[in-house]
Amino acid sequence: MAYQRVEIGPEQIAAQEAVCARLRAHFTAEGKTPLALVDTYGCQQNESDSERVRGYLAEMGFGFTQDEFAADIVVINTCAVREHAEMRVLGNVGALGHSKKAKPEQIICVCGCMVQQPHMADKLKHSYPIVNLVFGPHELWRFPELLERTLAGKKRVFAVTPGDGNIAEGAPRQRDGWPKAWLSVMYGCNNFCSYCVVPYVRGRERSRRPEDVVAEARSLVAAGYKDITLLGQNVNSYGKDLGAQTDFADLLRMVNAIPGKFRIRFMTSHPKDATEKLLRAMAECEKCTHHLHLPVQAGNDRVLREMNRGYTAAQYLEKVALARRYMPDLVLTTDIIVGFPGETDAEFDDTLRLVEQVGYDAMFTFLYSPRVGTRAASMPDPMTRQEKQRNFDRLLEVANRISAEKHASYVGRTLEVLVDGPSREAGMLSSRTMNGRLVHLPGGEDLIGQFVDVKITGSNTWALRGELVK
Repeated sequence: MAYQRVEIGPEQIAAQEAVCARLRAHFTAEGKTPLALVDTYGCQQNESDSERVRGYLAEMGFGFTQDEFAADIVVINTCAVREHAEMRVLGNVGALGHSKKAKPEQIICVCGCMVQQPHMADKLKHSYPIVNLVFGPHELWRFPELLERTLAGKKRVFAVTPGDGNIAEGAPRQRDGWPKAWLSVMYGCNNFCSYCVVPYVRGRERSRRPEDVVAEARSLVAAGYKDITLLGQNVNSYGKDLGAQTDFADLLRMVNAIPGKFRIRFMTSHPKDATEKLLRAMAECEKCTHHLHLPVQAGNDRVLREMNRGYTAAQYLEKVALARRYMPDLVLTTDIIVGFPGETDAEFDDTLRLVEQVGYDAMFTFLYSPRVGTRAASMPDPMTRQEKQRNFDRLLEVANRISAEKHASYVGRTLEVLVDGPSREAGMLSSRTMNGRLVHLPGGEDLIGQFVDVKITGSNTWALRGELVK
């Protein structure tokens, strides 16, 4: 069946806001301010989705807490990319039995990618009776309606109907990450990599209209945000479903043209769709950071073909070389899966060679995790977990060595950074260079949101240390 683009109209969003108003009036009449806890797992798109959940909750009159025993509603926004994330979610949902026992009227809601999988929705339905409301990503726009039904009735509500997804503009949003902001430009994925469940849970690719993206970016700049990340499962496919002439490189230039001092980031880029036009736009847009997250996943052509990635190792290396010609200061990061079904030690050695040749600034490495319903889940997989772990450890050793060497080369340089928040280290702040390097520096919280010059004084595998240049 052909994909049909579904747009949620303004009147449908207005109906949800009317539900919010009814619930707020109800809570006000009872003389209370209910509290909500929103817990998020997974990618940046999930973080962005949780901002919409919090936006609706704020309109309903909820305050927010991190204490599950104080919360009147707990919303857990889930991830389905790896089994480990799902097990963490299920463990934490089960642990909410304690707060539910102490507060029987507490509403427990589980949403997001994990529950869009039928077997996981069934598990919640039959094994976790404490859960009151379950809905997938396609139903996020009508969260108020679903919550009202949950509060009004005694039956549990499950809204996980399969679908290609939709585009919903105008829903409220509560952002907590100033001076950084997520800005979704598209949703879904059409690539169907053989190991990945995302197209099944997020739906087909749907691009927001460029005027809506630019309007939101403009409002973020006006509100003082300094670091805007454009999000999509594959931003390089932006615009293909609109029938328009605007692609992602064009969109990047449109956002870059907004007056003000701020930075633009984006993720994630699929290598097969990373065009020279995009790389040239990155180089020419003065607000665009020279950081490219370009997941390679493997360095062997047979494995890449079985993954359905759409490129060879040589083609990937050509793309990297082109990007570095346009941006000699490029920070390049990647994702790699170790132990894909059927991968041999010799094929994994090809991945190690590619890693050494590219010299990534940082890598996100994962042991292969079977996902129900994907083609890879039914492939023969003779390598043992111990053998996969050995290769994983070898990769980690190479990745950490290269990253440490890259970071050490920054010591002694003076760089402009954006201070974006407190560091986990007491008395220190977190900041980022123009090309995305993490820099820890001493200073007061009055520096957050400011661009400052920092002299790099030290480094380790994961970050740089610096001091303010007076």
